[in-house]
Amino acid sequence: MRLGDPPAPHELDPIERVSRDELMALQLERLRRTLSHAYHNVPVYRDKFDRAGVHPNDCKELADLAKFPFTTKQDLRDGYPFGMFAVPREQVARIHASSGTTGRPTVVGYTSADLDVWAQVMARSIRASGGRPGDIVHVAYGYGLFTGGLGAHYGAERLGCTVVPVSGGMTPRQVRLITDFRPDIIMVTPSYMLALLDEFAAQGLDPRASSLRVGIFGAEPWTDSMRAEIEERFDLHAVDVYGLSEVMGPGVAIECVESKDGLHIWEDHFYPETVDPFTGEPVGEGETGELVFTSLTKEAMPVIRYRTRDLTRLLPGTARPAFRRMEKVTGRTDDMIILRGVNVFPTQIEEIVLGVEGLSPHFQLHLTRPDRLDVMTVMVEARPGLGDGRARAGQALRRAVKDSVGVSVEVEVVDPETLERSVGKLKRVIDKRDN
Repeated sequence: MRLGDPPAPHELDPIERVSRDELMALQLERLRRTLSHAYHNVPVYRDKFDRAGVHPNDCKELADLAKFPFTTKQDLRDGYPFGMFAVPREQVARIHASSGTTGRPTVVGYTSADLDVWAQVMARSIRASGGRPGDIVHVAYGYGLFTGGLGAHYGAERLGCTVVPVSGGMTPRQVRLITDFRPDIIMVTPSYMLALLDEFAAQGLDPRASSLRVGIFGAEPWTDSMRAEIEERFDLHAVDVYGLSEVMGPGVAIECVESKDGLHIWEDHFYPETVDPFTGEPVGEGETGELVFTSLTKEAMPVIRYRTRDLTRLLPGTARPAFRRMEKVTGRTDDMIILRGVNVFPTQIEEIVLGVEGLSPHFQLHLTRPDRLDVMTVMVEARPGLGDGRARAGQALRRAVKDSVGVSVEVEVVDPETLERSVGKLKRVIDKRDN
C-alpha cells in the first residue's frame, strides 16, 4: 500500500511527545477549571452538582471525577436550544446540531477558541493517519449542521492540505472528481465508501489504480473485516476516526497509520472513562464498558461525564505512548438488538457477512414479529456473478450466524444494487415490529 514514512518525533505537536505523568498533570489542571466553568455558568450543571452533593473543589485527583453526575443526550435535549451554553450567546461563533429525528435536536456551540482547538486536533488526527501538508483531501462527509464535513475541512486546511469540499451524494460525480483531481486522502463514512466502490465498477474503473492512499472513516461503527475489504479493493490504508458532536465532532480520537491498533484519544482535550452501561460504575482498565467523555478545554459548551452509548475498552498508548487508546467501537448500547434473549449487534452480522463467499458488504437487518416471537431477516446483496449460488450462500450465512452469535435468523439474498445506498450514516436496522 502507498504511504510515506510515519512522522518523525520532531514533526509531532509537543504535547504528543510528553510523558504520561506530564499529561495527567495537565488533565487535572484542565479538569478542575472545566468543572468550575460548568458549575458557575451552566444552571443545569450547578443543579446537578448540588443535588449530587459535589462541588468543583472536591476534585483533588482525576479519580474524583467519578463522584460527579453524568450528562446524557436527554439533558442536551431538555436544554434546547441554548440552555447548555456556558458563555453568552453573542460569544458563540458557530452552532451545530443533530438531525433530531428521534426528538429535539441536540445543539452544540463553539467559541472562536473552540473552533481553533477543533481544527488543531483534527489536523493532528489527519497527520497521524498518514496525511501531510500539500496532500489533496476529498471530503465526502456531509456539510451543514452535521459536524463531519466542516470538522474534516478545517482540520485538513490547518494541516496545510488542499481541500475538495464535495460533501455527500452525487456518487458518479464523486468518482469523476477522484479520477480527475487525484486526491491523496478521502474522508467519508465507511458505508458510503462501499457505494463509491460500486460506482467505480459501474464506470469500468479500477479502484486500485486511483490516487487514494489513505481513507479516514468515521461517523458509524465498522469492523476490521470491512477495513480489509476496503484496503484490498482500493489499495489504500483505511483508518478509523472517532468523534461526536456533543463532545466536539470528528477528531476526538484517531488510529495512527503505523499501528492501526485502536484509536489514540487526544486526552489533552477529552478525558475518557468507561463505565458499566447498566450501573454506571467505572470498569477496570482494559474491560469493555460504555465510553464517557469530559471535555477539558471547551468554552462555549463544556460537557461533564457525557454518556456516549458507545461500547469499547481503554488500552495503553502505543504509537503515541502517553495517550490511551480506545478499541474500535463495534456497538452501541442503543443499537443492540435483543433477539429472543440474545444480544446482537449489527457489526457482528457484518463480520459474518464479509466472511461468506459470494455476498457483498451491503446488508440490512429487518425485524418483524409475525406471531409472538421476534424474527430477524438479514437482507444481503449478492456479489455480481453469484448466479445460482445464492441459496448456498444464504444457507452458509444462516449457519454462520447461528454458530457465531447463537441465534437463528432468516436470510434473503437479493440482487446487486437492490438495497438503498447511504450518503450519511447508514441505517442498518429496519424495525417493523409493533411495540
